[in-house]
Amino acid sequence: MAVSSAHIEVNGLTMGYGDFIVQRDLNFTVNRGDVFIIMGGSGCGKSTLLKLMIGLKEPVAGDVYYDGVPFWQSDEPEQKAVKRKFGTLFQSGALWSSMTLAENIQLALRQYTSLEESEMRDITSYKLMLVGLAGFEDYYPNELSGGMKKRAGLARAMAMDPEILFFDEPSAGLDPLTAKRLDDLILELKDSLGTTIVVVTHELASIFAIGNNAVFLDADSKTQLATGHPVELRDNHPSHMVRNFLQRGQAEDSAA
Repeated sequence: MAVSSAHIEVNGLTMGYGDFIVQRDLNFTVNRGDVFIIMGGSGCGKSTLLKLMIGLKEPVAGDVYYDGVPFWQSDEPEQKAVKRKFGTLFQSGALWSSMTLAENIQLALRQYTSLEESEMRDITSYKLMLVGLAGFEDYYPNELSGGMKKRAGLARAMAMDPEILFFDEPSAGLDPLTAKRLDDLILELKDSLGTTIVVVTHELASIFAIGNNAVFLDADSKTQLATGHPVELRDNHPSHMVRNFLQRGQAEDSAA
């Protein structure tokens, strides 16, 4: 029997706050090893969808399946076991300012493992090396640039060797060159570690640089308008809203 390549399946998902519906009837698949982009204009619910996928917010209807198992129909111990497969990089980096980078990275290791101090130090050094911050173990977040904080947050997200990494607007607040370096790092990690990556972003450069699969959320109709490879959606999707979103700036570039 062939093994399914689906790592995450979103089925019939509706999300909202009280009586206000943010998005309804979402259906898409994230395959193992994808860099999957959640995209759309401001206010369409991209970050809300991410929160729901990582277990921070409950859906109004539908479910998210990890390796075929419904997350929201599972009991709390089962949900916790699934969450341990996640690593999350929030938009701000979400580092504890009173802790060094080593202490930030070791938080989850101390909580969920019985590793020796020497083993945790080795893991910390390795994760920082992966993101280009070797030797920064004793630095505090306020001693780092914005791009370095994002990379440190990524090192912390990888502390437990997650199967799936979730990024919420990783390029937010970064200059174009630093954002490109972060995109390159994401691709390097995917290729070297085989991690499935889900990224919330509206940045076109990142969408086309790293994404091989995507879903487009629309704020007006409150549902998805498209799913598939970003380049294919840009060039051939029948919805003008999807094409316009992904072709932003092309007319200006052509005229320049």
